[in-house]
Amino acid sequence: MKKSITLLLVLLCLIPVKAATPAEVHAAKVKKSHHVINISPDEPIDSASEQEIINLFYYDQFRQFQDPLAPYFMMMSKTDQYAMGIGGVVRMRGWYDWHGAMNYSAFIPYEIKIPADPTRKHWVGSTPVGTALFMSVFGRHSKFGNYQLYIEANFNGYQSRDFRLKKAYATVGDLTIGYTNSTFSDPAAQPPTVDGQGPNSKTSDTNVLVRWMHTFRKNYVVAASVETPDGSIPTLADTYTGCSNYIPNFAAFMQYQWGNGQHVRLSGVVRGLEYRDLVEGRNYKKTGWGVHVSTVFNPVAPLTVYGAVITGKGIGSLVNDLQSSPMDLVGDTGQRGRMFAPLSLGWYAALQYHFSPEIFSTIVFSEERFLPKQQPVYENITYKYGLYGAANVFWNMTSRCQMAVEYNFGKRQNIDHSHGWVNRVSLMAQFSF
Repeated sequence: MKKSITLLLVLLCLIPVKAATPAEVHAAKVKKSHHVINISPDEPIDSASEQEIINLFYYDQFRQFQDPLAPYFMMMSKTDQYAMGIGGVVRMRGWYDWHGAMNYSAFIPYEIKIPADPTRKHWVGSTPVGTALFMSVFGRHSKFGNYQLYIEANFNGYQSRDFRLKKAYATVGDLTIGYTNSTFSDPAAQPPTVDGQGPNSKTSDTNVLVRWMHTFRKNYVVAASVETPDGSIPTLADTYTGCSNYIPNFAAFMQYQWGNGQHVRLSGVVRGLEYRDLVEGRNYKKTGWGVHVSTVFNPVAPLTVYGAVITGKGIGSLVNDLQSSPMDLVGDTGQRGRMFAPLSLGWYAALQYHFSPEIFSTIVFSEERFLPKQQPVYENITYKYGLYGAANVFWNMTSRCQMAVEYNFGKRQNIDHSHGWVNRVSLMAQFSF
């Protein structure tokens, strides 16, 4: 009997145990870097309960790498499984552009000047854009399940240092109501960059919405939402103009997930776009649609893969590079006064490697193509495609202090084969509190 027990113990020891990845090791340190104030002193909070409540903050399908960490100072109650905190991030970026220069702190290939501006061959700049303050209340309710109230404001704007609302929403159980990331986006599958804009094919849309999202058997997630539209339609005098929105956007996704934050997601959106033909004096409606496939996974412990493909018609205002110009609808050169929803196609891929829990590097490449059925000469849109690349190194000096350096390159190609390039080196320092 003793020999059997000994043999069983030996066999158990030989079973491989999945070791935590470097990213998971660092995430565990972050979750422990909190100062908790117990608002129910008669009910001491044990470490297990504390971590369980803090984990609720980070369990977010729409959390992106650049989002702030949970507040350092948190008021917590074990009895009510409740926590509240006010926190933020101080983020400073500096950069140097050469062989051309962007017009903004964000690195946007669409904005590359063709021909190049001889007065902007170089640019040294800096910005506090990305510095944010937020308040969060989260916990568990015996009847409604997990809940979270969240408000965040950002020092943002390409040319000014203004203070704007970035998110304001409430999540109770499977329901989210408020101003937050569109269901059509997948922030968790977007690679880490110093550049605040990120890949030029990235979906970047924030709306007031009502979203239902449910997890089945831990591995399957489905979501659907009704979202306030924000279309972008050009105006041409005496020819056509955009109309006010008449229906909301409808978005949904299906996701399979595994491990710690790994998933593959299929998202879709349908939009109603209306314009007025000023030649005929009639209104016309067009349907915009988009399909987005995205993923993030770890093939081996130190390596993370990010990827996405997005295509559709009439989704220019949802994609980074196409947001610089009103391109949801464009003029039909075959029929004066008419418009159509142009096709676009974009993709990005990225590899992230952790040399240690504190140091990691990411390489990113992205492309966005504008593919209308005919060239919209009325708006003088000459853009054919844009390329975006980034290579960076991040160093977590402490669990809440981070430094980074990044190289970016971008190209804009026009339909007449003219093109322009811009190169950038950026530095970043940030502290979360």
